[in-house]
Amino acid sequence: MQGYAFDIAHLLAGSLVLVSFMMIYQDRLYALLNTFALQAVLLSLAVAWQAYIQGAHHLYASAAIALVFKGIIVPWALHRIVRRLGIDREVETVTGVVPTMLAGMGLVALSILLMLQLTQSAENAIAREDLAFALSVILLGMLMMVTRRTAVTQVVGFMSLENGLILAAAGAQGMPLVVEISVAFSVLIAMIVIGVFLFRIRERFDSVDLEALDDFRGERQ
Repeated sequence: MQGYAFDIAHLLAGSLVLVSFMMIYQDRLYALLNTFALQAVLLSLAVAWQAYIQGAHHLYASAAIALVFKGIIVPWALHRIVRRLGIDREVETVTGVVPTMLAGMGLVALSILLMLQLTQSAENAIAREDLAFALSVILLGMLMMVTRRTAVTQVVGFMSLENGLILAAAGAQGMPLVVEISVAFSVLIAMIVIGVFLFRIRERFDSVDLEALDDFRGERQ
């Protein structure tokens, strides 16, 4: 049973890393949002599996929250924002896809080496591997935020980063349910604020491209 649990936990956590690479590779905005929804679904499955093997029933609620909020509500809200704003469907990047993917592979290798080295004395092997995968998801989310120009794609990168934090907390013997609920509501409130913010940017500058905003700031100076 332990080997079986180990393999499934690895499969789900590794799938999150793979989907993070898929998000970095996407050059269409709607495809990026759909891929993020897939990552949220995989996250909910990974957390639910951790709940099963740890016997931590409160993690089932965390998995349900991740599925409902990040797998359904947030992607639906972002789809509506993109349609309302009339944002260009192509994802604009700072660098090309190939350098970004190579940087991502380097970050994953660094995450695995670092976490396995730091957790050598840990008794729970599943937690060790999950922490390595979780750090990979976090760093890939940060990479997406750095290499994307539009505000919407940077929001997706931030929420992908937060998915990695949830995976890490679930793998490290779970998290208090009240923390997960507060995080879910914080994400929901952040989505409302971000939506209003993006509409205001669109009205003022006729663009949500951060490079255009930097150019405007330079002209003001």
